[in-house]
Amino acid sequence: MSTEKHTFTAEVKELLNLMVHSLYSQKDIFLRELVSNSSDALDKLRVEGLSDPKLLPEGDLEIRLEADPEARTLAISDNGIGMTREEVVRDIGTIARSGSREFLDALKAKQGAGDAKQDAGDAGTAAATADLIGQFGVGFYSTFMVADRVTLTTRRAGTDTAVRWESTGDGTYTLDEAARPQAGTTVELHLKPADEEDGRRDYTDSFVLREIVKKHSDFVAHPIRMKVERQEPVLDNTGQPVKGMLPKTVVEDETFNSMKAIWTRPRSEVTDAEYNEFYRHLSHDWHDPLATIPAAMEGAFNARILLFIPPKAPFDLYHRERITKGVQLYVKRVHIMDDWKALLPEWLRFLKGVIDCEDLSLNVSREILQHDRQVKSIRNFAIKKTLEAIGKLRKDKPESMRGFWREFGAVLKEGLATDGEHRDRLLDLVLCATTHGDEPTSLADYVERMKDGQEHIYYLGGTSLDAVRHSPHLESFARQGIEVLFFADPVDEFWLERELTYKDKKFVSVSKGEVDLGTGEAEDEKKDAAERPQLDGLLQTLRTHLQDDVKEVRVSGRLTDSPACLVGDQDDLSPQLEQMMRQLGQDPPKTKRILEINPDHRFIARLAAIHAENAQSLKLKTYAQLLHGQAILAEGGTLPDPGAYSRVVMEVASEAVTAGAPPPRVDIGTDAPAPSTSQESAP
Repeated sequence: MSTEKHTFTAEVKELLNLMVHSLYSQKDIFLRELVSNSSDALDKLRVEGLSDPKLLPEGDLEIRLEADPEARTLAISDNGIGMTREEVVRDIGTIARSGSREFLDALKAKQGAGDAKQDAGDAGTAAATADLIGQFGVGFYSTFMVADRVTLTTRRAGTDTAVRWESTGDGTYTLDEAARPQAGTTVELHLKPADEEDGRRDYTDSFVLREIVKKHSDFVAHPIRMKVERQEPVLDNTGQPVKGMLPKTVVEDETFNSMKAIWTRPRSEVTDAEYNEFYRHLSHDWHDPLATIPAAMEGAFNARILLFIPPKAPFDLYHRERITKGVQLYVKRVHIMDDWKALLPEWLRFLKGVIDCEDLSLNVSREILQHDRQVKSIRNFAIKKTLEAIGKLRKDKPESMRGFWREFGAVLKEGLATDGEHRDRLLDLVLCATTHGDEPTSLADYVERMKDGQEHIYYLGGTSLDAVRHSPHLESFARQGIEVLFFADPVDEFWLERELTYKDKKFVSVSKGEVDLGTGEAEDEKKDAAERPQLDGLLQTLRTHLQDDVKEVRVSGRLTDSPACLVGDQDDLSPQLEQMMRQLGQDPPKTKRILEINPDHRFIARLAAIHAENAQSLKLKTYAQLLHGQAILAEGGTLPDPGAYSRVVMEVASEAVTAGAPPPRVDIGTDAPAPSTSQESAP
């Protein structure tokens, strides 16, 4: 087959330019990335070899480095799973496939943040770029920082055909058939000249390569070997050096990495720096983890866990099918698989690390294994230790806890909706915005600040924090000095629908049911309404005009400044949950809500006056629609028919302009009749 020339996708071409010209101070990471890729390939082959031993090579599974100082080349080889031609095009010709655009957007954003502080191309920009490499699986492209030409030769295990991929990083690459004696992959770098100022070292020097491997890849489970030359004296029969004889050159295999399973070592024998480097090896993240969780489970069966909480959420946190490296399963230090869902719940999918089980049988199918008593015990143990670590973070490092919650709080709250067993412990960790200050609060702190006699935990849900902060539902609570919690993540709609309590305090939505703040205010409002006969007819008229949209119109006990608001009955679906169900393809029945009006508001007073003068006025229908639409917008909702509402607004605005002078105020709390006017005017 003739050589084929391909063009990188536009995102790859843009990335190569950014990668080569932006990441100046951390050139060494290219070797870590290639070694990690080879390690993954070896792990995949070992797993496939369990069911098809013919795929396994005759010798050890290994990674080899081969340098040629004269030709200025460095080759990284493995005898792992290899790739087919289609896989090369798919995985090397694009970046993280569907994540390419997201990667570039994130990279540019981080570069902008770095450039705002330092000149482009310095350490600030370098750190910004390195931070994203592991999140998007683009480490292979870091080779172009140190090489002006890269050749990849690979052969898929179980096949006889090899393929060669080659590029100079100019936006194109070539594909051709090749010969390779065994399965695996070799990446050959045609190195740029060493340049200390630019951060490039001599990557043909075995001392440099050994140092990089020790620093970044010492814990890789497969040997990283290289033939190394050393000088050895010529010895006589007695074992003494022969005088006058020059040392002879000996070439021997040297293994650069220790291959020690760090999770099997006691915590006291491992430094924080070693844990951090192991985390970077696993996650390809350049930063240190937010928390490290080493623990051993001993008893009827044994297991060890070493889990890490990342400092930042990956771009695919909410795309579970894209996550390829979460928590790895080992059995007796043998890698079995990545990201096995039976070991951790979905709401802890942000964790990275290793779980090593001593007693799991490999000949049991995964489906049966998921229900195995041992797996359930290990799962509960890992959950318990993780929640303990997050709780310690909240207690000892509140600022780090706030950072954690910004990144992963919404994911952790999925457990409140799905996991009743751990719900109480999760509630202890919840942070949420509140009417009490600008910083998020815990539920424990909220309960501690509750007013004497307050029986419930009051909260308000919505589509965004801005919307709920300005909601009219808060007005009477603000007047009474009662704190309200805000929940604006989509997942909140699911767990708050349950009847939950925290420290014997029930969660109560301020946007549902009638409000009784323990002061008899709701009863007072009902009494006030009864003493205002002008409102009876107005309420009935509003019900008639809005009967297709609301189930009831009543006097409010929660409003002080706004004319109206919408509330639901206790068992009604929230508007947000109803909208999410429709987005998921379901068709829930339309939920009619209750329109509550503020009898002390000028707008309502004017409507009462118009109704007293002419109960059949056509303007009352227009004002009813205006009032209903305003109540929807005030809580951050979406109008069912924006065009119709816009026409209502313009009709009222036109009447107000035509009328000129503002209408007189009317006190509807007295028995005095409303003043007569010669024409109906806008309120």
